[in-house]
Amino acid sequence: MERLDDLGFFHVVAVSETLTAAARELDVSLPVVSKRLKALERRLDVRLVHRGARRLTLTSEGRLYAARVEAILDQVRELDDLVSHSSGELRGSIVVQATLGLGRAHVAPLIGEFAARHPQVRIQLRTSALPLRPHRREFDLAVHVGTPPDSTLRMRRLARNRRVPCAAPSYVERRGAPERIEDLTAHDCIVLRENEGDFAVWRFGSTTKPRQVRVRGTLSSNDGDIVTDWALQGRGIVMRSEWQVRSHLDSGALVRLLPGVPTPPADIHALLADDVHVPRRTEELIAYLAARLPERLSPS
Repeated sequence: MERLDDLGFFHVVAVSETLTAAARELDVSLPVVSKRLKALERRLDVRLVHRGARRLTLTSEGRLYAARVEAILDQVRELDDLVSHSSGELRGSIVVQATLGLGRAHVAPLIGEFAARHPQVRIQLRTSALPLRPHRREFDLAVHVGTPPDSTLRMRRLARNRRVPCAAPSYVERRGAPERIEDLTAHDCIVLRENEGDFAVWRFGSTTKPRQVRVRGTLSSNDGDIVTDWALQGRGIVMRSEWQVRSHLDSGALVRLLPGVPTPPADIHALLADDVHVPRRTEELIAYLAARLPERLSPS
C-alpha cells in the first residue's frame, strides 16, 4: 500500500510545475513533499527530479517512472470502475479542468448537482485562464471552448456555441458600426489575449470558406469577464462566445455587429486523453453535462 501511495504521490509531482504546486495539490507542506520525494529517490537509488529555482524537470529516469506510473494508476482506475459496475454505484475521483468564466458560471453548478446525486464520487474542479496542457495529464476531463489544442484528444460536444463581435450602443453611436470585417482594423478592439502576440486574429466565415482579420486596440486581458465589462462600458468591440454575452445582447446592453457575416463554430467540448481507460463515473459526468449544459446556455 505504501508503494501504491508513492505512485500517486509521484504522479502529482510529475505533472506539477514546482514542488510548491505539488504541495498545494497534495494539501501538505513543502518540506513534507521534499522529504517524501527524497525518500522515494533513496529507495529507488536514482534521481527522479531536477529541482530548479523556478520549475522542476524530470530526469530521464523520472520520465520513464512517470510514464509507467500513469499506466499503473490507469489500471487501478479501471479496476475501481469494474467494482463500481458490479455494485451499481458510482465511486472514485474525477479531476475536471475548465476555463475560468465557463467553469464558474456553468460547469461548477452542474458538477455540484452531479456530486449530490453520486455522493461516493469525489470531484476536483480546476479553473484556469492558462492554456490547456493535455500532455501533462493534469485532468481526467477537460471542458474546452473552441478547437481542441491537441488532435490526439478524444472529444464529445457538450453544447453548440459561436463567437460573435459586439459592442455597447454608446460605442456604436460614437464610432459607428463596421460594415465589413476589414472595417474592424479601424476600430478599438478589445483583445482577449491568449498568446504573447501584439494583435489578435478574429475569424469569420464558415469552416470551408474561412476569413480572418487582425485587430488591435489599447485594451487587452487574459480574463474574459474583464474584456466583456470593458465592452459594456463602451470602450471597444469584443469577440465573445454567445454563451458569455447572450444576456447582454437580449437586454440591449450590447449589440451584435456584422450580423450578416457568419462566424465559425466554437463549440464546447469534453476532452479526454485518447490512450487511457475512461471510467464509468467520468462517462456519466460527461453525459450529465451534455444533457444539462445546453439548457443553461439557451435563451430564457
